[in-house]
Amino acid sequence: MFDPQTLVVPDGTRMEERTIVVDGGAIIGGGTNIEYGIIADEITVGEHVKIYGEVSARSDVYIDRRSEIGGTVRANGDAHLGEFTKIDGKLAVAGNLDIGDHVSIKDGFEARGWITIRNPIPLIIFLYLYLSELIRSGKDEEVERALDDLFSDDSDGADTPVMVLPAKSRITLSAIETGKPAHIGDDCRLQGNIRAESVAMGSNTTLFGSIRAKDITICENCTVHGNIDASGNVSIGSGNHVLGDLRARAINIHRSTVVDGTMDAPRGIVVEDTASEVEEARKSEAVGKPEMEAKVEVKREKDKKHARSGRNRGRKQFARPRIRRDKRSRAKGNRREPRYYVRGRGAERR
Repeated sequence: MFDPQTLVVPDGTRMEERTIVVDGGAIIGGGTNIEYGIIADEITVGEHVKIYGEVSARSDVYIDRRSEIGGTVRANGDAHLGEFTKIDGKLAVAGNLDIGDHVSIKDGFEARGWITIRNPIPLIIFLYLYLSELIRSGKDEEVERALDDLFSDDSDGADTPVMVLPAKSRITLSAIETGKPAHIGDDCRLQGNIRAESVAMGSNTTLFGSIRAKDITICENCTVHGNIDASGNVSIGSGNHVLGDLRARAINIHRSTVVDGTMDAPRGIVVEDTASEVEEARKSEAVGKPEMEAKVEVKREKDKKHARSGRNRGRKQFARPRIRRDKRSRAKGNRREPRYYVRGRGAERR
């Protein structure tokens, strides 16, 4: 089950020159503006959505009322168009076409299956009427079965990757903006500055733009061609490369991450290792500890020996004065004169 309150970019999504290519489905909330075209498996478009490019679905297309498509709409399955939908291109449907009133198609349409022109009932109203009728008829078991089929987490498409754009999101050639949290998958290639409530980015993703959010988390081996600015905390894993500045309240960064700009964090910057690296360091430290202790003990013994020899040298360096007479003084019969000798240096001091 997807969360309509979170912007989700599934794994392997690519933003090409004027098209967003999704390896899965796409659900676009109402009031969203997209300055790209979309290629996905199954595409669902809400009300009052503007898409400036082409919409190409590998299966079905659902476009709700008063939405505008700036290019051709292609569907390899069925197509459902709500009332007052506007298409500034051609509509090509390989399956059935369900079309509402006052739909405008500039270059005409082509459908290989059945064509039904009517004013379709919104899905939520249909479900409400259907369940109300079942409850009124006293068919409680069928009501439970219908609810299980609609909201069960064990459906076949539960693991299918889906791009989700919350209501009133905005994707332009220079920005990806939403007032909700954003989750970016692995192996993506995105273009534009990300502006969201919070950002969580997977691994091996390249972003040609900056990131601004409250809290930002980046996994491994990602490249960000821009600044990272967070009012809260930033956590960056190993092998990342940030070609810009890094600003946040507090920063946790792996030592292998490269930041070309400056890092600013009033509450501190923590440079950390992964759990495996910490464990390896502990093991190597435990192995090398006996050798280190032995080296320290040998050094301590040498220091003691040097200290003793130094004290002895200090005692022998200056001898007590004694009276000696050289040959000249003995020959002349002069009195004895005190002299000081410095042993081991060959110099005489008086």
